[in-house]
Amino acid sequence: MSPTSHPSSAVPGGPHAPGGPDARHGAVVRAPVTAVTCLEDRAHVERSVVLDLAAGVQRVRLGPVSALAVDRTLHAEPTSGPAATVLDVRLVRAWEPRGPRPPAEDDSALRHRIHTLEQERRDLEQQRDRLDARLGLLGRLVTDLLREIGEGTGFGEAERPRWAGELDRVDAERDTYGERLRTVEARLGAVAAELADVQRAMDLAEVEPSELFAHIDVTVAAAEAGPVGLRLSHLTPCALWRPAYRAVLDGDALTLETEAVVWQRTGEDWSDVRLTLSTARSALATEPPSLGEDRLTLGDRTAAERRTVDVELREEEIGDLGPAPVLGLPGVDDGGEARVLAAPVPVSVPSDGRAQRVPLSAFTTVARSEYGCSPEVSPLVTQVVRGENRSGHVLLAGPVDLVRGGGFIGRGTLDFTTPGAPVELSFGSRDDLRVVRETEESRDSVGITQRTVITRTVRLHLSRFSAPGELGDRVVVLRERIPVSEVAAVEVRLRKEACSPAPEVDAEGIARWDVTLAPGGRRTVTLVYELSASSKVAGL
Repeated sequence: MSPTSHPSSAVPGGPHAPGGPDARHGAVVRAPVTAVTCLEDRAHVERSVVLDLAAGVQRVRLGPVSALAVDRTLHAEPTSGPAATVLDVRLVRAWEPRGPRPPAEDDSALRHRIHTLEQERRDLEQQRDRLDARLGLLGRLVTDLLREIGEGTGFGEAERPRWAGELDRVDAERDTYGERLRTVEARLGAVAAELADVQRAMDLAEVEPSELFAHIDVTVAAAEAGPVGLRLSHLTPCALWRPAYRAVLDGDALTLETEAVVWQRTGEDWSDVRLTLSTARSALATEPPSLGEDRLTLGDRTAAERRTVDVELREEEIGDLGPAPVLGLPGVDDGGEARVLAAPVPVSVPSDGRAQRVPLSAFTTVARSEYGCSPEVSPLVTQVVRGENRSGHVLLAGPVDLVRGGGFIGRGTLDFTTPGAPVELSFGSRDDLRVVRETEESRDSVGITQRTVITRTVRLHLSRFSAPGELGDRVVVLRERIPVSEVAAVEVRLRKEACSPAPEVDAEGIARWDVTLAPGGRRTVTLVYELSASSKVAGL
């Protein structure tokens, strides 16, 4: 049976009976959105409504709802009241004429011209009414003035100069406003004629656009009469969210505010709804991918391959736990596990496609600042602030608005951070600190085996440009990387006796110096290391 062939069932009781709305005589019952779970690229919408139902089977139409709702995800269930069973629930869509509203950007030039002419006609009609009222007032003023002249003449009180002046002034104003009224009426006639021509042209060229509206038809079997609560849910596209943050650095305190930026253009506003943000991806397929054959074959090395070892320098980024970075507008990076965040208070999100910021949480932690520089990457000295994640939930990767000293200083990026893990933010570079990097390289062959030794020297010149009267030392952390060998034929050795001063080197080959600079001070740091390879190594 088609959706439109169901007979409408009358519901007994008054139109505003206690317990909820009445849907008899085919009336449409409003079902507002009460809760929304916003996913990465769509939203799960819930609606709640209480209906006064009679005993037996009856159908109720709810809505209107978004025409973008996904039919196969529509679900309805009773939540309160007498025993009731939902027998059927479906979406019914219909095209209806669009109500009066300004034309959209993609409407035709004729429709835009009609809107302009109608607006001009309304303005001219308002001007005509004001001029008519003004001329009527001047006419009454002339009548009163002539009555005053007659009465004054009868009593022998002649004031000819004043009367003549008043009559001249009133006549001049009547002529002025009369001419303006004739101009407005002429323009109004021209606008009306042009509007009629454009309207006829549009009637021949276009059809009045309609809008697609949707309603939900629910068939319910109630054991007895009374109010029954229903909860309906469905998925709808054209809604998404992304995390955003605001970091405020005040001395040794770091305040991090977590927000959700929500966009939605589903066709209906979300007013005072319970908003939940989820990283679940309902669009992903649940079936495992098909596996193909991967054949491995073994072959003997040639004599040339046995005599030489090919090596190459490879750049490798040192990464921590968390999602891999993505280019462009990122998805919601959740570290491979679905995360759920909830707005603390009901929120409203209009269906205008614009970004709406929803506060989620905020915390303050002790900030540990470090002035660091990696001269091989950039000569700038950056202030890096670290603190502990005390929000109680996972901080997803997203942009951060940086505030320091009461002012906005820029925007950074926050990586995926678990509760209790350190939060690391960069608050921009320092203009009073500069680093200059110089490198030297020498290549020698030593020993009977003609072993190749490459010696590299890196000098880092650090300067502090202090303002007059500035006091206190500043510690700058310098980092320089040393190659790490993965083959036994190549050895890397740090020459600590030639380094000034000797750095601390970690397992990843990162050399670190903590350099203390007084106001206006200068320091030079030297790093020397050797790459030693046998004669059969090629590629260095």
